[in-house]
Amino acid sequence: MTVGNLKLGVDIISAHNLLPKDGQGSSNPFVELHFDGQRYRSTIKEKDLNPVWHESFYFNITDPTNLHTLTLDAHIYSNIKATQSKSFLGKVTINGNSFVPYSDSVTLHYPLEKRGIFSHVRGEIGLKVYITDNPSLKSSTPISITDENLSENRHTFHTLPKRNEQEQQQQQQQQQQQQQQNNHQAVEAPPHYNSTKYTANEMKVPEPMPPPKLVHMHSASSSQPVDFALKETSPFLGGGRIVGGRVVKTDRTTAGGTYDLVEKMHFLFVRVVKARELPAMDVTGSLDPYVEVKIGNYKGITKHIEKQQNPMWNVVFAFSRERMQASVLEVVVKDKDILKDDFVGFVRFDLNEVPMRVPPDSPLAPEWYRLEDKKGEKIRGELMLAVWIGTQADEAFPDAWHSDAASPLDSSSAASALIRSKVYQAPRLWYVRVNVVEAQDLIPSEKARFPDAYVKAQIGNQVMRTKPVQSRNFNPLWNEDLFFVAAEPFEDHLVLTVEDRVAPGKDEVIGRVIIPLNMVEKRADDRVIHSRWFNLEKPVLVDVDQLKKEKFSSKLHLRVCLDGGYHVLDESTHYSSDLRPTAKQLWKPPIGVLELGILNAVGLHPMKTRDGKGTSDTYCVAKYGHKWIRTRTIVDNLFPKYNEQYTWEVFDPATVLTVGIFDNSQLSGEKGKDVKIGKVRIRISTLQTGRIYTHSYPLLVLHPTGVKKMGELHLALRFSCTSFANMLYTYSRPLLPKMHYVRPFTVVQLDMLRHQAVNIVATRLGRSEPPLRKEVVEYMSDVDSHLWSMRRSKANFFRMMSVFAGIFSAGKWIGDICTWRNPITTVLVHLLYLMLVSFPELILPTVFLYMFLIGIWNFRFRPRYPPHMNTKISQAEAVHPDELDEEFDTFPTSRNPDLVRMRYDRLRSVAGRIQTVVGDVATQGERVHSLLSWRDPRATAIFVTFCLVAAVVLYVTPFQVIAALAGVYAMRHPRFRYRLPSVPVNFFRRLPARTDSML
Repeated sequence: MTVGNLKLGVDIISAHNLLPKDGQGSSNPFVELHFDGQRYRSTIKEKDLNPVWHESFYFNITDPTNLHTLTLDAHIYSNIKATQSKSFLGKVTINGNSFVPYSDSVTLHYPLEKRGIFSHVRGEIGLKVYITDNPSLKSSTPISITDENLSENRHTFHTLPKRNEQEQQQQQQQQQQQQQQNNHQAVEAPPHYNSTKYTANEMKVPEPMPPPKLVHMHSASSSQPVDFALKETSPFLGGGRIVGGRVVKTDRTTAGGTYDLVEKMHFLFVRVVKARELPAMDVTGSLDPYVEVKIGNYKGITKHIEKQQNPMWNVVFAFSRERMQASVLEVVVKDKDILKDDFVGFVRFDLNEVPMRVPPDSPLAPEWYRLEDKKGEKIRGELMLAVWIGTQADEAFPDAWHSDAASPLDSSSAASALIRSKVYQAPRLWYVRVNVVEAQDLIPSEKARFPDAYVKAQIGNQVMRTKPVQSRNFNPLWNEDLFFVAAEPFEDHLVLTVEDRVAPGKDEVIGRVIIPLNMVEKRADDRVIHSRWFNLEKPVLVDVDQLKKEKFSSKLHLRVCLDGGYHVLDESTHYSSDLRPTAKQLWKPPIGVLELGILNAVGLHPMKTRDGKGTSDTYCVAKYGHKWIRTRTIVDNLFPKYNEQYTWEVFDPATVLTVGIFDNSQLSGEKGKDVKIGKVRIRISTLQTGRIYTHSYPLLVLHPTGVKKMGELHLALRFSCTSFANMLYTYSRPLLPKMHYVRPFTVVQLDMLRHQAVNIVATRLGRSEPPLRKEVVEYMSDVDSHLWSMRRSKANFFRMMSVFAGIFSAGKWIGDICTWRNPITTVLVHLLYLMLVSFPELILPTVFLYMFLIGIWNFRFRPRYPPHMNTKISQAEAVHPDELDEEFDTFPTSRNPDLVRMRYDRLRSVAGRIQTVVGDVATQGERVHSLLSWRDPRATAIFVTFCLVAAVVLYVTPFQVIAALAGVYAMRHPRFRYRLPSVPVNFFRRLPARTDSML
């Protein structure tokens, strides 16, 4: 860097969860920056507790040698218009030792600090601080002394100006640019967002670039910060540029292919097949050969094969063409040695002569190449290679070693097994139903007493027990159903053990039965399974494979079957990606095809530190139905480009696609858990058929400190319908298979079986190569969604209130009608009511016609984009820190007893309110029962007499007259109303309830 041009750049990105300071539940925040005697100020964001700035400021560095002793102070204030003052919201102090060059800088979110002991602050601010020597950058204009008193119109934004006002503002901005063009210059923004560069007193107009379109998917009441919103993009993909969900052909458009939802990336593929007649390099007359493929700074290595002159590797290397900095490819054969590897020979290729291959062309045939020494002379030995340039559509792409996914510490092909892309097939799961009927002729250890027997059933790590039965004979009867989850291929056996409870905490085994699951009968419906008697074997050793085959008279009566008529729930029911039954003969034909293009991620937070700087090794996982996919791991990159496309068959539109992004912690000797970065859920029923959705999804994750944006994930999505009639027919079918309604499970059983299913899927996928780790499967399956959370309970309550908001609004409207708030409307409602009473056959047609008109009207405002996670609906914006700590607590708890006691008392207070509401509802119901129960004889006598009179009156009076009089009475003018409750209400409130009988 040039010392004379050094400047400290500060990008003010956003702030989150600030304190309200204006007395109306909000604030008008702005930021003041202090560094080395210089001070700059950002714009004011009106009425925003989660402001977004994206403003850049530059400080002069007078003495770079003393930079480590300086500090950068960022103070957040709230502008108070009434008093022309400012209120402190928090501050951040950054030491000079943490300043890095622009290429290494990332956006970090700093928690706000207090100014004094009695200060009350909350929230965080996102800053990007870096050192730059760009000579085109000019330092910002500092704040003058006259600017200490904040002006009302300074850097504030209200509503969008009208057209004539826009023309005036454009003229003013052009004049300002001409006057200050020597002090301010436009700076190119980083690639991950379109930013505007500010000085202290003016905002410069950026070049006219189409910014990403912000998508608001909810009403204004559920809006969230702009930084957390979904953004529509128009990328150039393999089929053309995507504009408004449609493909626009351009000059760059090539022939269409299967990979039309991702950006086409070219790779140099090198297939190293084998070698023959390699020269001996050791004293023993042999060698331990391996191959090193080099192009520029990138290098891939095969594994070495011991003492073999004719080795075989069959390994493919893929080098990203856009990162290649050389024009020559070298394939070097070396001999593995203890001290230093020996050079055997190499083959060179000019990249300008490498052929291009485009599927569906057949694969390029490998050829034999003669090895050369360092002088370029031919030597003994040949190497079979195939070299070509292709795209990610090449069939060699998934299993290849990738240069952009290579670990900086280990570039061998063995290490590439942990970072390559992979398609996983989840095992087919079955419910195992074990009906334990009875036992016969049990022989306990003590002959003088009857056994207190129960049956313990086990499949793998799943253990279930029947209830102990104290019978007066040796033939106990249980008739209990036990349920398990098993996966194909069946590796575990069903082991049933009859045990006798001799004393508390002491059980003795009476006998055991082992049933292989592949011998168990399968069924797809509710037909009766024939029972069987099994002989109990007396175990000698614990190992089930070494049981003594000594038969005796005890038997066990069982009904065992594999239920294929159910769908085994292995994920949260709200986000199910598959609803088909286990038995394939019950599957319906697919209704469509879902195509997903995972393009890239931007602005990811660093998950680890390597070589003194923050970085991440990220990969994406997508789950839909039985098919899981994993992209290749992009190493040491916070802006990874994946550009991988996958396809699924869709059998039901009421399913959800889940895409998650993780940090790989298994590289370079790391053995920790893979860290979750964020995930996206997309419901298939919200997608239009044939439309291409290209959006940048914010990765919102809830942390113990609050909700954070971990970056953005760019996806392309298309749902194609193969049978429109079948898709419409699915809306009339039950959501789950028939057996879920014929013989349903209890809620407790479903939760237990779901937990077992997730463990089985995680175990099977963890045995693949590369393994899909357990923490990844659990995060994608939402295993913790059923745990208690105060935040989630509040969110569900407000969701319920929003559902009934229409009913409340209708009730308020009827109340306004009854109170004659608008006389004209009330008279019209009277006329409409009398018309409907006179012609009751018009009531239902009127209701359905009204709903039809509402639906047609709302068609104009239909959501055009898939919904995404909303922080306001989730109640994640203003959640209390203690509630977050409780949500992230383990189960069972790991917190100290005092904290648990406080939370328990808080839960008791909430439950006390719920208890009161439930009691009030029960009281009203019991009063209804008291009308005819003669609990209050006088009240029941009055009500019975009233019923008799009402029956006579209603018999002799037409129903239309009664209904008309009742409606007119209910909507009578307030002059004829009284403030006291009506007679029926007074009578009902005097009826007795069972509260007198409560202890």
